[in-house]
Amino acid sequence: LLLSLCISGIQMLSVQPDTKPKGCAGCNRKIKDRYLLKALDKYWHEDCLKCACCDCRLGEVGSTLYTKANLILCRRDYLRLFGVTGNCAACSKLIPAFEMVMRAKDNVYHLDCFACQLCNQRFCVGDKFFLKNNMILCQTDYEEGLMKEGYAPQVR
Repeated sequence: LLLSLCISGIQMLSVQPDTKPKGCAGCNRKIKDRYLLKALDKYWHEDCLKCACCDCRLGEVGSTLYTKANLILCRRDYLRLFGVTGNCAACSKLIPAFEMVMRAKDNVYHLDCFACQLCNQRFCVGDKFFLKNNMILCQTDYEEGLMKEGYAPQVR
């Protein structure tokens, strides 16, 4: 059994008063609202284009929807159901597919684990960090390590 994934854009369009009302792909009724959504080459009421799992209105949560196994899903539910999980490079614990992560080259980290592995300093937006011997380091620890001969940091 092969399940294909479709990632589709959602457009919000203003209904022109002089045009014939379009039929909604969700409820099959005419769309007489001021706005309609266009997704998957079909037209939808804003209330009818919903995630099959959490019922959120997809036009409100972003401009992308996911379809797989005949389900229309928001990003979070798509990842929860079909996403790939992995392990954090710092703590080795499982990272759920829907969780936000930080990446450094091939390494993936929980947001809380993305810190200098020597001094535990958390990084803020714009901070420099370095990946040395597969360890995340702040600028201070990285530069101190370069100055030491035979640099072999130990994780505290």
